[in-house]
Amino acid sequence: MVKTTDIILGVIAKDLKKSPSDALVIGVAQGADGPVLLSNPLSAKAAESVAGSLKLLGITGAADQVHRLPGLPETGSEVLVLAGVGKLPTGSNLTDEALRRAAGSAVRQLAGLSSVTLAFPTASVTDVAAVAEGAALGAYSYTEHRSSKDGLKAPVAKALVFTDVDAKAAQPALDRATVLARAVNATRTLVNQPPSHLYPESFAESAKELSKGLPVKVTVWDEKRLEKEGFGGILGVGKGSTRQPRLVKVEYAPAKATRKIALVGKGITFDTGGISIKPALGMGDMKSDMAGAAVVLNTVLAIASLGLPIKATAWLCIAENMPSGAAQRPADVLTVYGGKTVEVLNTDAEGRLVMADGLVAASLEKPDAIIDVATLTGAQLIALGLRTAGVMGSDSVTAALKAAADRAGELVWPMPLPEELRPSLDSQVADLANIGERNGGMMTAAVFLREFVGQNGDGRQIPWAHVDIAGPSFNNGSPYGYTPKQGTGCTVRTLVAYAEDLLTSSAS
Repeated sequence: MVKTTDIILGVIAKDLKKSPSDALVIGVAQGADGPVLLSNPLSAKAAESVAGSLKLLGITGAADQVHRLPGLPETGSEVLVLAGVGKLPTGSNLTDEALRRAAGSAVRQLAGLSSVTLAFPTASVTDVAAVAEGAALGAYSYTEHRSSKDGLKAPVAKALVFTDVDAKAAQPALDRATVLARAVNATRTLVNQPPSHLYPESFAESAKELSKGLPVKVTVWDEKRLEKEGFGGILGVGKGSTRQPRLVKVEYAPAKATRKIALVGKGITFDTGGISIKPALGMGDMKSDMAGAAVVLNTVLAIASLGLPIKATAWLCIAENMPSGAAQRPADVLTVYGGKTVEVLNTDAEGRLVMADGLVAASLEKPDAIIDVATLTGAQLIALGLRTAGVMGSDSVTAALKAAADRAGELVWPMPLPEELRPSLDSQVADLANIGERNGGMMTAAVFLREFVGQNGDGRQIPWAHVDIAGPSFNNGSPYGYTPKQGTGCTVRTLVAYAEDLLTSSAS
């Protein structure tokens, strides 16, 4: 069962003592001549004293730098926290993402305190939204399988944003921040689940559990229905495991919907590579190979929670890729939903096989756009590193996703789909092979997926994009900003922003 706990968000103005908290957080930036104390609610005398001590205390204003000092009587808080926001832009305000990361970093590092007041510069509702969102994303922990909570610090339970923005005007931004953080944190928790607990059947049950109370319809295909209806990609990948595969459809269809999108997610709950087995080193991270499915599930649930007038459908393509006497073999041929055949030259290129089924199924409903999300290739990490997702596909969709990601504060980068890669997927015995040109493998995988995107009513291919999140979906390094170790929940916020932007563009 996926447990999520929302942080309480609010705003406060004027007298801090009327709403005391455990800690007051103010910002410090890296200026051209040293650390700069940002605007804050301290008295002029107190602010001057703190600013004069920054260098002496070793405070630079670098991002993720958090220093605790004794609280000042005038603030009503026991602790004064100086939080770095990074370099101060020349002649401009802090970006939304700088505020988001600074707030998230402070709240993450202040775990163990019950409440904090975040007094970063917030001149607009957008600024308030960024601080609130960062705080809600930073207040995350995963302790589900600890036998004892002794020594573990509970996340901050309440965060107040100090601002001159009217509380009534700020409330919608706080509500949206709560919804987004709930979706991102549920995604993180699903990714963090061990494969002993998260497998195809339990993942499907988690989708039902998370959907409770929302106006969504959940449909689950078990192995018998998958076989009856011809979902050969999901069945082929999953047949090596004793835990049978699933296809889950989560549909939000409000009566006033003006647009229709489909989201397809890779849900390999554990990936050994199958017969083409992976090296042992790092295989434990393959519990995260279902991140794409977790992302699209929680994106649709967030869209439903926000009540956006857009039909959004998530297709979760779930299987466990295991080697056994029943597993598919290199050189096997399988038939994907809809009839195309694929020669399986490498059983570790399994994500594209389950996604093929989902893309065909999504296409049959002729949405305005299809976006698939997957931890698909190691080539993504080589090309774009650990924090930037690759996005490929129709120019109209990839450009909109890049704009949405920029607004959401996530890193994506558009990549091409060179036509010369397609012949490398030719098979001698089937319609195509599941692997092709190794160089540019991220793009080759996208070219494979494109083969399964259907046509719309006028005979043209449905606008589509593929998002490869192999690197940014799982953080093996140190926590940073609002991002914890392991599951990050990346791309949920981008997809929600994309849906919002789609509605705005259709209205104009």
